[in-house]
Amino acid sequence: MADITRRLGWRHLRGAPTAHVRHHRGGTLLHDGPGLSFWFRALSAAISEVPVDDRELAMTFHARTADFQDVVVQATVTYRVGDPAVAAARLDFSIDPDTGAWRGTPLEQLGTLLTETAQQHALDVLARTLLSEALVDGVAAVREQVAAGLAAEPRLPATGIEVVAVRVMALRPEPEVERALRTPAREQIQQEADRATYERRAVAVERERAIAENELASQIELARREEQLVEQRGTNARREAEEHAAADAVRAGAEATRTVKLAEAEATKSVKFAEAEAARSVKLAEAEAARSVKLADAEAARSVKLGEAEAARAVALARAEAAGAREVGEARAAAQAAWLRVHGEVDVATLHALTGTRLAENLPRIDSLTVSPDVLTGLLAKLGSAEGV
Repeated sequence: MADITRRLGWRHLRGAPTAHVRHHRGGTLLHDGPGLSFWFRALSAAISEVPVDDRELAMTFHARTADFQDVVVQATVTYRVGDPAVAAARLDFSIDPDTGAWRGTPLEQLGTLLTETAQQHALDVLARTLLSEALVDGVAAVREQVAAGLAAEPRLPATGIEVVAVRVMALRPEPEVERALRTPAREQIQQEADRATYERRAVAVERERAIAENELASQIELARREEQLVEQRGTNARREAEEHAAADAVRAGAEATRTVKLAEAEATKSVKFAEAEAARSVKLAEAEAARSVKLADAEAARSVKLGEAEAARAVALARAEAAGAREVGEARAAAQAAWLRVHGEVDVATLHALTGTRLAENLPRIDSLTVSPDVLTGLLAKLGSAEGV
């Protein structure tokens, strides 16, 4: 878009290098070319701005194949305005003298023209192609057909349009169809993966079998060597036992000889010691017998003297005890006679009182005593009768 500046009723336009500007005044062309800069009056000027740079037009449209399957075509057309004068004459590229904006929509018109032309040629190609072929070779076929069709389209040169390049990015069927088409390839890939898995498992099983066989062979060899080791250990043990037995026999013979000699020497020594001990014992026994006889005689004499003294002491003691017993008996008899004589002289009431006193002294302890009227009456009656007597 051109840059327009206002100054005292005049307008100044400054164009871009990629924009072709055409300035008319009164039907006369005053300025024509890209990147211009000039002053003009808004009331008498007619200005058109035509872009001359390369432009990209992306388009997406639906098409139907020969087997009635819907596909989506994604393409891009690169174009430019080759003859600005023709384009300005055929399309409305005029701009507002105050703002510099296009009064119409020329680029949208160009886009519609190119899209419809390209879509027409793409539909012609796909309508005669099956879906499977379109998905395999359709991109190149559509690109070539669209490029040839745009190059042969008479409206484009008449409008001053040049097609630079045509690109077709993708041809995509409907999502359900695309999933259905992917299924065989996916299944084949899965089958290849399964086959690879089975082969890997088979190889693993074969390797495991070989490993197991190797382990079994190793175990058999180890068992055989262990058997040889056991046999060798048994042979060594027997040899060691025989050597030990021979050594023990030699050692036992030497020990027996030494023991016999020691026993003979000990016997000789014991005989001599026994004889000496017997002689010593005889002497000690004779001395002990003489001493025992002397001690027995002394003890007998002492016992006799002690017996005589003890007998004299016992006789004296018996006489003293007999005299004491006789005196005590006489005193008791005198006391009993005096007690009887006193009781014989005392009246009956005093005896009853003494009896009650003795009875009270010998009775157990009485904490409480309950006297009923009947008992009290009887006692009083007995007491009165006793007093009357």
